[in-house]
Amino acid sequence: MDEVAALELRSVDLQSAKNNQEHHTQDMGLQRLIVRRSQSFTIQLHFNRPFHSKKDSITFVAETGPAPKERLGTRATFLLTQARQGNDWSASDFTVHANSLYVSLFTPPSAVIGPYSLKMELSQGPSHSTTHPLGTFILLFNPWSAEDDVYLPSETLLQEYIMMDYGFVYKGHERFITSWPWNYGQFEEGIIDICFEILNKSLHFLKNPSKDYSQRNDVVYICRVVSAMINSNDDSGVLQGNWGEDYSRGVSPLEWTGSVAILRQWAARGGQPVKYGQCWVFAAVMCTVMRCLGVPTRVVSNFRSAHNSDANLTIDTYYDQHAEMLPTQKRDKIWNFHVWNECWMIRKDLPPGYNGWQVLDPTPQQTSSGLFRCGPASVKAIREGEVHLPYDTPFVYAEVNADEVVWLLKDGQAQEILAHNTSSIGKEISTKMVGSDQRQNITSSYKYPEGSPEERSVFMKASQKMLGVRRTSSPFLDLLGSGGTVGQPAQLQLHLARKPEWGQDLLLKLHARRVADRAHPQGPIHLVVGFCAQTLLHNGGTREPLWRQKVHLTLDFGEDIQWPLSLPYNNYRNKLTDEKLIRVSGIAKVEETGRSMLVLKDISLEPPHLSIEVSERAEVGKALKVHISLTNTLSVALSHCTMVLEGSGLINGQISKDLGTLVAGHTIEIQVDLYPIKAGPRQLQVLVSSNEIKEIKGYKDIFVAAARAP
Repeated sequence: MDEVAALELRSVDLQSAKNNQEHHTQDMGLQRLIVRRSQSFTIQLHFNRPFHSKKDSITFVAETGPAPKERLGTRATFLLTQARQGNDWSASDFTVHANSLYVSLFTPPSAVIGPYSLKMELSQGPSHSTTHPLGTFILLFNPWSAEDDVYLPSETLLQEYIMMDYGFVYKGHERFITSWPWNYGQFEEGIIDICFEILNKSLHFLKNPSKDYSQRNDVVYICRVVSAMINSNDDSGVLQGNWGEDYSRGVSPLEWTGSVAILRQWAARGGQPVKYGQCWVFAAVMCTVMRCLGVPTRVVSNFRSAHNSDANLTIDTYYDQHAEMLPTQKRDKIWNFHVWNECWMIRKDLPPGYNGWQVLDPTPQQTSSGLFRCGPASVKAIREGEVHLPYDTPFVYAEVNADEVVWLLKDGQAQEILAHNTSSIGKEISTKMVGSDQRQNITSSYKYPEGSPEERSVFMKASQKMLGVRRTSSPFLDLLGSGGTVGQPAQLQLHLARKPEWGQDLLLKLHARRVADRAHPQGPIHLVVGFCAQTLLHNGGTREPLWRQKVHLTLDFGEDIQWPLSLPYNNYRNKLTDEKLIRVSGIAKVEETGRSMLVLKDISLEPPHLSIEVSERAEVGKALKVHISLTNTLSVALSHCTMVLEGSGLINGQISKDLGTLVAGHTIEIQVDLYPIKAGPRQLQVLVSSNEIKEIKGYKDIFVAAARAP
């Protein structure tokens, strides 16, 4: 019998284009192989002669990490067989076509994610074997596979939470919620490599690279590493936080319009933290990284969000007798809004029933196991008050459920409780609606309706778990049980008399009405009301007063008094932060009872509005004219105006333009030509910044058609 020639490898085709399409990674490019675990992919091997399964033996070796080992799950060796065996690494279902061999490779649902090298050992008999490198591939989580811990059984939701590369972050104030367009850009060139670079810069990797790699099959572990690495408090993380107002050494958090520029800058500078981020920037960048790695992720905003550092489930706020909101020495505060992420996963580390959305928060607020990170905390566990379940569930529970106690201080001493609010924290919890530009209120997934028996019983259960032995002597819980404070002899409300506009005097009305109460059931009462206006900061604090007024009122039954108040523009013109929020507070002292009442009104000043128009059909590679116009509706000029345009699939990177000064009442019109790069639904984000107003934002949804055949 003739001697068969030794099998020699002539070429390899990893069939990246076809495999990437089948693995939903085509938007990351077609030049290199990017696949998802728990799903087969096919490669073509071309030899010097046809492959003979009885004579030729092929073993594949896949390796990842710095020192691959089978026992760590970072090295897999598997023989070519005709049929796949179970859920392990395998090479099977092969077909021979002339000198080519088509092989289906399968990666298990528990495989480590990351960049792999693939090689092949050919042997003919015990004495002759050769090893050939076949190339590299990247392995990601697979939310399309029922075997993967991130499985999400809805194509509609997968399109939103994995494939959508733009969205909205909700900011502002519970009564003035603004939608902030954001370019996630998880499929932009190089972003996937930067995501793995982030993992390789983590303290876990630096301490023990092999152990770190071996745990990268676990979505809970990956989430915790990324949550710590998006901030730079412990490590060379992506972003440095700054909650002051001096951003001269970097970029104001308000001036970012997407994640791509941040991630690219971090990578280009060798892992130096990018300046600066605040909560929405941290969360939006984490969303980019997690969607890129294959974990369904969304960005969530919680309005009036508690930071309860001592875990006692109360936040104390202080006013003096002149209605000035006072700074506190405690770290506890109520943010106007706070932004975090939810990632979708199975929690094998928890009892049954806590799968699904999990809170991850990359903003550095508290340490968790020694690092600034937060989560994953099951949203279901938060709703049910199961605060003993990992990770960081008590902290997130307090963010949406803490009670607020408002105190009147005199000479530095607490004099009386002005208000005890059981439902003022955790309002309008919001995320982008699936398949729409609308906002979705998801508060009911975090808690039962405020004031319902279920909500109060969950609160008591969580309180007992969190306060533990302190419970028996907690005046706070006693106060809760007693049903709050005594009634007051009047009702006070502050209303706006007209729409507030930046550059104009703000007109308000105090509406006062006498009501019956036990302490003073008859006759008129006399009120001395002190008013104070202060700039309201994002972190819930205030600056020094910018306006004060005192009013004397006499109220009798059947009387409604409407007292006009005017806050002049000159009082606030140079005093506001970029958020443009003012808190007007009033404290009324009832002369007959000696007790005080609090009335509050938060005012948001809207920036001018951007208009973006696209006249013709958008097509890949064809010029698309975009018309942008901005009218300065303020009574003052906007100086040093700059415009930045961004949009994945529409623009490579960013386009920046200097616009100079925009005089009050004038309109500026700009025309820009774009050359779309990718087909499908896209979003153009536009930011105009000036010395006076940092954030005039607009967006335009654009559907890009594929290039027509020549």
